[in-house]
Amino acid sequence: MSEYDKKAVGERIRARRKALGISQEDFAERIGRVPKFCADIERGQAGMSIETMLSICSLLKLSPNQLLLGSSDQTKPYNETELIIAALNQCTEKQRKDGYALLKLFLAAIR
Repeated sequence: MSEYDKKAVGERIRARRKALGISQEDFAERIGRVPKFCADIERGQAGMSIETMLSICSLLKLSPNQLLLGSSDQTKPYNETELIIAALNQCTEKQRKDGYALLKLFLAAIR
């Protein structure tokens, strides 16, 4: 059985947050916590409630097992498609439509 390692959990949170392009301040606001508490979690100096963990999982699109214990899909680098989808999930509908239009133009230009 795997043990709960606050430092490893914090490292996973920080890596995923950065991969998604979310600032620590925005992250804290979106999960309803203060930035200092979030920084303490990322450094492994604080634990979190189940409610906070579920908010983090939802925001970072991770399962609780991926967040707490890591998993094989967590250890491999994120591919570009996952990063694009994660970035689009942070946008409004209009921003997504505009982004899609730009992507189509860009792909047509480089092909």
